[in-house]
Amino acid sequence: MNINIYYGGRGLVDDPTIFAINKIQEVLNELNVNVTRYNLYEMKNTITTLSQTITEADGVIFATTVEWVGMGGYMQTLLDSCWLYSDKSQVSDVYMFPVVMARTYGEREVTLALNNSWEIIGGKIGPSLSAYIDDTTDFEFNTEYNNIIEKYAENVYRTISQKIKQLPSSSQTIKNNVLKDTIKLTPQESEQLSKYVSDDTFVKTQKEDIESLASIYKELLNDQENGGDNYYIDVFKDNFTPSSGYKSTYMLSISDKDKLISIYVDGSNIEVELGENRNADVIGKLNKETFDNIVNGQQTFHRAFMTGAMTARGNLKTLRMLDEIFRFQN
Repeated sequence: MNINIYYGGRGLVDDPTIFAINKIQEVLNELNVNVTRYNLYEMKNTITTLSQTITEADGVIFATTVEWVGMGGYMQTLLDSCWLYSDKSQVSDVYMFPVVMARTYGEREVTLALNNSWEIIGGKIGPSLSAYIDDTTDFEFNTEYNNIIEKYAENVYRTISQKIKQLPSSSQTIKNNVLKDTIKLTPQESEQLSKYVSDDTFVKTQKEDIESLASIYKELLNDQENGGDNYYIDVFKDNFTPSSGYKSTYMLSISDKDKLISIYVDGSNIEVELGENRNADVIGKLNKETFDNIVNGQQTFHRAFMTGAMTARGNLKTLRMLDEIFRFQN
């Protein structure tokens, strides 16, 4: 028989839960049970992988301490992992035994929460052990309390070895309805996914990728709202101010948008197109933010060049003429 103990407290010296599970483990060892213990506070970054260890056991003991309200984050993370990554077909044969000690109000509520969570996950519920402990020392040296804990450990062993049956519950129905629309993963896929989730580097990379994609889609949406590629053409045509006898060519590169804008000016005539013109009289390079500031009238081409927001090669006088032939309004 294999029983896993998952301790969700903070590992404090005077935590009564530690005394209780130590006593339970002692009794189970005497009954030749193979007991494996997991201290969740020591495994903060790998809790999500523990769902795979649960399916290897005949029974699990979820032990936690109520210090101010609820079961605490470590135990909740373990339950989340069981719901998301465990093999539900194997979990259905695993008994769960709650052990909840409270230094404040709420041990019965946490016990109920553990039972409800495990039933929805699909496992079987065993007897619970809960108590309010004001003084850990008195608790440890109380003979009657020790006997209760020992009897509880024996009951854990008896429940698993006899495979005690349980009547159906509404939680099972809820679980079945919820699972209808969930993605079906193989045990191998679940294990791999749980390892990825516990990998801080992987999670950080995923978040960065998502933020990058969100930024790209936002820019694409903004471009579409502005008219797409036509935006880069129309903004020059609509704000063109002819200069008699002036003739020149420009190419502007929007560095973070991979856009090349070629402009041909001949007196009152203007042509603007997307494409490359390496023979242009002035070739400028700027980012989308600087470009938007210019065409919105918040900055000039010359000022962008002087502040370094725009780089350019060619005749400086020809560059300055951009602000003369294109009058952008704020």
